[in-house]
Amino acid sequence: MLNDFNRWLQDSVFKPLEDKKMPVMEHLVELQVRLTRAVIVTAIVFVVTFFYADALVKWLRIPLQNMFVPSTLSWEPTDLPTVPFVFLAPGEALWQNVKVAGLFAVVLATPYILLEFWQFVVPGLHVQERRFVGPFVMLSTLAFLAGVTFSFFFVLPFALNFLISYGVNAGFIPQLSIAQYVGFALWFLLVFGLIFEVPLAITLMAKLGWVDAPFLRRYRKWALLGAFIIAAILTPTPDPFNQCLMALPMYVFYEVGIISAGFFNKKKPAPEESAAADAPPLTPATMPAGAARMSKSGDSEYVGVPTGNPRR
Repeated sequence: MLNDFNRWLQDSVFKPLEDKKMPVMEHLVELQVRLTRAVIVTAIVFVVTFFYADALVKWLRIPLQNMFVPSTLSWEPTDLPTVPFVFLAPGEALWQNVKVAGLFAVVLATPYILLEFWQFVVPGLHVQERRFVGPFVMLSTLAFLAGVTFSFFFVLPFALNFLISYGVNAGFIPQLSIAQYVGFALWFLLVFGLIFEVPLAITLMAKLGWVDAPFLRRYRKWALLGAFIIAAILTPTPDPFNQCLMALPMYVFYEVGIISAGFFNKKKPAPEESAAADAPPLTPATMPAGAARMSKSGDSEYVGVPTGNPRR
């Protein structure tokens, strides 16, 4: 049944997408057309999302004074005081609406953008590459969305509650700039979406033969150190709490990548096969003298006339 499905997939989906050899200029023209289509579709979606920008910003403010409860699948308000939002420049509020609407437009238009990218790339791929690239792109998209969702429901509420509570307990009155808050929230969502791509990136490198599971296990301590260094660079605030929120999931996904690399590691050739492949071919110059004479005598049945005086 699986072979029949693969045959149907190849005949009905992959073969119609194949094309003949095209000059470089035709490829560039096709790339220009597909990029233009993607930009137009994204712009149309942006016009729609911009009308709902105020509602999107309100949704983005939910993690500020609410905590998500998985048992009831609902948001519960925290004990933080009301945090007013202010804007410090005439165009700051408008620009934040444009930023949020643009981000949501790109996310909503991603399926069409990936479709255009797939139709441009697939004619130049082999069958086995198509079977690998397609699922990999879909899984990477789902992993990114899963990271964004995890950050919105769990990471952002904890980070914001910790930071705002610390300022309130220190005796400060919380007032947030809309630009600072939107930038903080969007940056957290983006970074955690990329963190969820770590296992897929390690799996791809293992599939290409660049790394393997034993190699990754040897560098565990360096991976942990690198996770905290990267988190210190990417964290919008210098506090260690948010750094740990970012570094620990990164290292956990590194361990998941080790497990995945053990399953999808590229098979290396056997030592006998590689030695036989690397051995130089035998020629009369490299063969032993007896073997060379045997090969020469085996090539032809002709016996030459001996030179010199024959023995009487």
